[in-house]
Amino acid sequence: MKLVSYLRVSTKKQGDSGLGLEAQRAAIEFYAAQRQGNVIQTFVEVESGKLNQRPELTEALHLAKVTGATLIIAKLDRLSRNAAFLLALRDSGVRFVAADMPDANDLTVGIMALVAQQEREAISKRTKEALAAAKARGVRLGNPNGAQALAMAGKGNAASLMAIKATADTHALNLKPVVQALAAEGKTSLGAVAQALNERGMLTPRGGRWHKTTVRNLFARIG
Repeated sequence: MKLVSYLRVSTKKQGDSGLGLEAQRAAIEFYAAQRQGNVIQTFVEVESGKLNQRPELTEALHLAKVTGATLIIAKLDRLSRNAAFLLALRDSGVRFVAADMPDANDLTVGIMALVAQQEREAISKRTKEALAAAKARGVRLGNPNGAQALAMAGKGNAASLMAIKATADTHALNLKPVVQALAAEGKTSLGAVAQALNERGMLTPRGGRWHKTTVRNLFARIG
């Protein structure tokens, strides 16, 4: 099996220090050894989460396509909120595997890409609407003394709370088809749903792993 590995860290500091890269590299090397794979080239991306330009990913996908290799990353859950990565991967036609979740397939990646894209667009829209509504009510946005003073005063946080709630509601609606599919498989308990969502690399609205309490909140939002 020919493999093209793609490693990613989010900051220049991490890229310079190697923090996070060695763990990813070790996971990929372990997978390759277990499957008798050969990593023909490794691409390392150091980028900010706010940027969509990922030239190393583009190069990795191109090499995998022209050589017939499989693109491999270390952890799928780290990329589940990264719409740019998932959409590029979905549309590339390149075979793909995650070392921590080798059974993930095109359907898994496709669902995650749609959820990530919709959530990103919805967050932007809902945040703008919440801020506009707060401003119309006379809430003064921004504070020259900093966020800590604002929190202590207990003023002006209505817009933030509305944005957080809107994000959680949107996330729940995006996951509703996934929850329904799990129910069709007989996975309806809080523990079973939490385990299934974690296995599929789905994250909570705050980017964490699912537990019974967060699944209970998800069910309440879905209605």
